[in-house]
Amino acid sequence: MQANDLTISSNKADLDIEMVYAFLSQETVWAKGMPRETFDRAIAGSLCFGAYIGGKQIAFARLITDQATFAYLCDVFVLPAYRSKGYASACMKHVFGSPSLAGLRRIVLVTTDAHHVYEPHGFKGLATPERYMEVHNPDVYKTA
Repeated sequence: MQANDLTISSNKADLDIEMVYAFLSQETVWAKGMPRETFDRAIAGSLCFGAYIGGKQIAFARLITDQATFAYLCDVFVLPAYRSKGYASACMKHVFGSPSLAGLRRIVLVTTDAHHVYEPHGFKGLATPERYMEVHNPDVYKTA
């Protein structure tokens, strides 16, 4: 299949919530062990995109945004069987073309190994990394 077989929607009712939660909480480093309640709150408070082939969801992206000035892109994935076929790039093109994100001053993301996916969409390293700070608690989902 090709990227032109893809349908992309920001309608949360279209999302395969169970698949997205299972993938994020079991298959990713950044959200492994995320409690379901936390996931549900994250979805409710975010702009979410699903990508579908024949009605089956194969990709996901979430943006935490005020839809006026700023967005943080996170939880982006394409299911393993559908990778390296242009779907991630097609999703990002759609996401960044969304009217909800038009005119934003800044969009940020964190990635360890997918720079090649985001660079064609204008992402680059921080111009002033010394200005950025964070509170990082990577063990927040681990149970005691």
